[in-house]
Amino acid sequence: MSHTSPRRLRDFVTALAALLDEQPDEARILDAGGALLRDLVAHDDWLPDDFAAPDPERYRQYLLHADSRARFSVVSFVWGPGQQTPIHDHTVWGLIGVLRGAEISQPYRIDGGALVADGPAHRLERGTVEAVSPRIGDIHRVSNALADRPSVSIHVYGDNIGAVRRSVLLDDGTRKPFISGYSNNTLPNIWDLSREVTA
Repeated sequence: MSHTSPRRLRDFVTALAALLDEQPDEARILDAGGALLRDLVAHDDWLPDDFAAPDPERYRQYLLHADSRARFSVVSFVWGPGQQTPIHDHTVWGLIGVLRGAEISQPYRIDGGALVADGPAHRLERGTVEAVSPRIGDIHRVSNALADRPSVSIHVYGDNIGAVRRSVLLDDGTRKPFISGYSNNTLPNIWDLSREVTA
């Protein structure tokens, strides 16, 4: 594993927790939280290699941090070439920031009981942040925009997203329940300050 510093992720988690302590409305969370995430993904020197490793079969979802009060979780999504999610919802607010590569996001909505595209797909380049929520649009499919290498994005959700009951949506609007879980069993240790204190 290459050397990375946990400081940026620790600072992000601390700042987002402080924002949520103010009990802001969702619009402020998405605005101010989006700015915090934009700053985090503007730097690619903090994500440990183990949490950016692709899988040849399917995309990976690595938990980086879960708030002890389940107010938010931070996850790295890693897409191999050609990989994509099914069409799915979130049921909570979410922020997506592209750290490496690029992604295609296709929003959907339910119209007359059927699933339809909600506007054109858009390409998310490195450093781009977008938001989802039941209030502003919660259904999408995300895919790696690159055919020759992985893409990595950092997702922040308003709950411990790996344990949230969500749905995959079929063309006819049918919802198939799922709980995503995570691809990892250990977390990056962002709270070990010993190296910084002794430096």
